[in-house]
Amino acid sequence: MASDELPHELVLAIQRVLQINNEEGLDFLDALSTNFNPVDVLNELFPNEASLAHIEAVNARLVETQNVLQKEIDSLQAELARNQDPEKMQLIQEMISDLLGQMSRIREKATESEAVVRNITKDIQVLDTAKKNLILSMTTLKRLQMLVNALTQLEDIVKEKKYSEVAQTLSAVKQISAAFKQYTTVQRVAQVWKRIQEVQGDLRNQIDADFDAFYLQDTSKQVKPTSIADACLVVDVLGADFRAHLVDRYVALELKEYRRIFRNTDEAGQLDNISRRFAWFRRLLHTHELEQGRVFPSEWRVGWHLLARFSEITRDDMAALLAKAGPSLSVKTLLDNLQITSEFESTMAKKWATPFPTILSTTAGTHAQPPKSISSAFDPHMGIFVNAQDKVLADMLAPHRKSKSGKGQPRHSLDTSISASDGDENESPILVLHSSTELFYFYGQSLEQCAKLSTGQPLFDLCTLHKKWLRIYAEEILIASLKRPPSQSRKSADTRFDLNELRHSCLLINTADYCQTTALELEEKIREKIDDDFKEKISLQTERDSFVSVISAAIVIQLRELESACDPAFTIMGRTSWTALNQVSGQSAYAGELVNAAEQVIEIIKPLVEQKKYLRNLFDKACSLILGKFTHAIVKSRPLKEIGAEQLLIDLQAVKAFLVKMPGESLQSASYTRGLTKSTTRLEALLKVIVTPVDPSEGFILNYTLLIGDASFSNFQKILDLKGTLKSQQNSLLDSFVTITSTKTDLESTSFLSSLDMDPLGPGQLGGSLVSPGGSRVALPLAGSNGEGLFSSMTSPPSTGPSTGSSTVDTIGARPGERREVFSDFKRFVSFGLRKDSLAPS
Repeated sequence: MASDELPHELVLAIQRVLQINNEEGLDFLDALSTNFNPVDVLNELFPNEASLAHIEAVNARLVETQNVLQKEIDSLQAELARNQDPEKMQLIQEMISDLLGQMSRIREKATESEAVVRNITKDIQVLDTAKKNLILSMTTLKRLQMLVNALTQLEDIVKEKKYSEVAQTLSAVKQISAAFKQYTTVQRVAQVWKRIQEVQGDLRNQIDADFDAFYLQDTSKQVKPTSIADACLVVDVLGADFRAHLVDRYVALELKEYRRIFRNTDEAGQLDNISRRFAWFRRLLHTHELEQGRVFPSEWRVGWHLLARFSEITRDDMAALLAKAGPSLSVKTLLDNLQITSEFESTMAKKWATPFPTILSTTAGTHAQPPKSISSAFDPHMGIFVNAQDKVLADMLAPHRKSKSGKGQPRHSLDTSISASDGDENESPILVLHSSTELFYFYGQSLEQCAKLSTGQPLFDLCTLHKKWLRIYAEEILIASLKRPPSQSRKSADTRFDLNELRHSCLLINTADYCQTTALELEEKIREKIDDDFKEKISLQTERDSFVSVISAAIVIQLRELESACDPAFTIMGRTSWTALNQVSGQSAYAGELVNAAEQVIEIIKPLVEQKKYLRNLFDKACSLILGKFTHAIVKSRPLKEIGAEQLLIDLQAVKAFLVKMPGESLQSASYTRGLTKSTTRLEALLKVIVTPVDPSEGFILNYTLLIGDASFSNFQKILDLKGTLKSQQNSLLDSFVTITSTKTDLESTSFLSSLDMDPLGPGQLGGSLVSPGGSRVALPLAGSNGEGLFSSMTSPPSTGPSTGSSTVDTIGARPGERREVFSDFKRFVSFGLRKDSLAPS
């Protein structure tokens, strides 16, 4: 057995313990394990691109290594087969059994040895325990002796009223006696413990009597201030309860006269004499600090206790007096008394450099109710102040609000402001309404006044009132001034827009922007001043949204005036007979009128709107409005023919040139340019298709597919209708269109023409007039935004016969998973079939 080799696992374990490193000189493939990473091995074999040239040598080396490993495996398998001898296994089992027996005998010997050692050290352990008990007994007896001596000494000096020595001795007695608390069952200790309690009780009675004599200035029993000052040291040792008892008694005696003088039933205790209460307390506090209060330690804060008790009594009196006054309580009386009270509390806080609530809470005790200030008695009655602010605001805004009795009253106060600014051309224009600045100035004043008086529920109620009048100002003054019928009279026949209306809308935009910005500042200011319990409830977001609605409504009014100014030009454009044109003669007259009219309106608005972001919004909508009406005028004036469409292309370029420069360099934005380019590109594509001759039909249809890019039968029909193609030509063109597009799978099923309205004079379309912000048809998104630009709200034409109709869906020539519009409905499909049959050779 000794000559046999050790197992491989045992050899590895021995090497690991002895820290023998046999890995040097080994191949890295010898360390294969379950965590083997072939990438690392490849990086070792081929560290760079140049090493790839040795791939044959590396491969030969790997093959050689594989052969060596295979030989080693075969050798180990043969050795394993030879060593599988049953006799060796039996010998190993016998050796294991012998080893277990030896371990059992060793365990028994260890147990016997432990018992012997315990028996030897038994006497030593007993001696150690006795020594420990003896030391504890001696220490306890020594402490008991010290306690008895200190107690005897304490009894003597208590009788002599040597309070400075009593404080030190009593502190020592209490400190030593704490160690005997667990031995109170011992008779001698219990007697000493009882005597300590009796001495402390006698000492309390003695000090209590001395303090009473000092408080009352008893002539028969004179007590020196120095003696009371020393007694205070003893009181601190006796405990906080006894100290609180003495302070409360002193405070009660000091304020006894206050209760008598300022009773609610007497004249001095009425609301109009509240300043006398505070003057009386100031005199009391001054006397306390100069005379009796000097004997108390500063950490007792007796002055704070006087103030807290005075505040409690005064608050209860004020609450009763205010409740008794009831409805007869005037705002002036309420605010005057609250102002006096707040000034008193502020003075006391400055005197001790501590917030007034902190003074009250420090002296309240652990189990008392949360303290309240004197001014808190006024909070339930602050509704009178809030109601007064409500009335002031109502009177302030009454001239600007519509009369409830008169329906549709003119906005006389706002018009007065505008007309006043029109009177002098040299005078700078009014940017915002004076009523808005006056409103927020009043808000600031009332907020500051209320915050000085109360930062709790009254301030929150005032904030609620402010929110109410902000909504009224936005809805009943600003928006209501926009909801009057459009002016029927214009300054001249050439001017179709109302100059005052434009100026008024600009003034409202500036005012609403000022209000919504200042409302945010007001919200932040209220949050800073109000109590933490109300901070999360403060929000003026709804009111700010109301002013944003005012801005939107004012922009709609401006667009309405822009539309009115442009209507004559679009009327001329829609009534022009484009088929009568024989040649293109440059820009049309209506296009110049259109550009001039739109430019006049824009130039009036630009300098009057303060915030440029609203001008950008206006330009976006104005661009959409003009291009939308231009499109509908094209549809209305059909048929166009080739020359008419070519003329309209020239006119469109003039309109586009104006729209490009309309915002100016400072207000030009990339989104505006993209939207304008996309919208005009679609109109140009529409007109270019119409300009293309129908003969040959294949070229015309090919041009349509290139410019429009769809295979919609109904969209192609719209082009033919706009072009004014004869019905006899339309049938063959439609047939060719279906035949050609059915083979073009790359075409879309819809395009911007799908939303083109062929009946723009229908109800609710862009041909009507702007009557209200909600019904505005100019709120169309620009191209490039969501939707299809100026074509997004246009519907397909209704079905009126073989040549018109709304599109339906057919799958001819569609891509996989996509449907394409070819026929408008089943009737059109049957008509197409009949035409095919009629054209087929008989």
